[in-house]
Amino acid sequence: MPEPRNSERLRRYWDKHARSYDRQMRFLDRSLFGESRRWVGSQATGDVLEVAIGTGLNLPFYPPDVRLTGIEWSPKMLAIARHRADELGRSADLREGDAQALPFPNAAFDTVVCTLSLCAIPDDQRAVAEMSRVLKPGGRLLLLDHIASSAWPVRAIQRLFELVTVPLGGEHFMRRPLRRVQAEGLEIEQRDRLTLGIVERLAARKPAPGSADG
Repeated sequence: MPEPRNSERLRRYWDKHARSYDRQMRFLDRSLFGESRRWVGSQATGDVLEVAIGTGLNLPFYPPDVRLTGIEWSPKMLAIARHRADELGRSADLREGDAQALPFPNAAFDTVVCTLSLCAIPDDQRAVAEMSRVLKPGGRLLLLDHIASSAWPVRAIQRLFELVTVPLGGEHFMRRPLRRVQAEGLEIEQRDRLTLGIVERLAARKPAPGSADG
């Protein structure tokens, strides 16, 4: 996990940007991510954990019968998410928490969701390991993120961006969540790359005991 001083610096950064986050994401959802939030939310079932729920932009897309828990590092973003849940009439347990040390027991959730956040979580491998830990055997991990493009000219631009975004807010453009998920032994069920390969959607399942690959 990050050093305490760096951790607090990053928390302050996201608190500072909480009010402008939705406006920025509306543009990116239209131009890059399309219906990807709906793609993620519609597949969630049962007891659902959303890691790094942010301002709650995924809340409208969950089926009404899921039992939703969300954690968020930034108190100010979490406050916006709680307000959004109230406006939607969505019952959800939304609390402060660290994706790198989830405050839940093993095998607690049927579905774990993380969208557009592994790019900024300091230790993304640890975060994915934690998501896998709290998944029930047979449960699904649903991810959406921007990743290293499949087009080399775009990757070159992304590397330049990282010279600014990583020191400023810890945001990475060259990460590959797929590799982190595979390293945890989860089975990839669906993988889509969109928009010059910049956007990746993943659905993976935690093997159940006694399964052929488990």
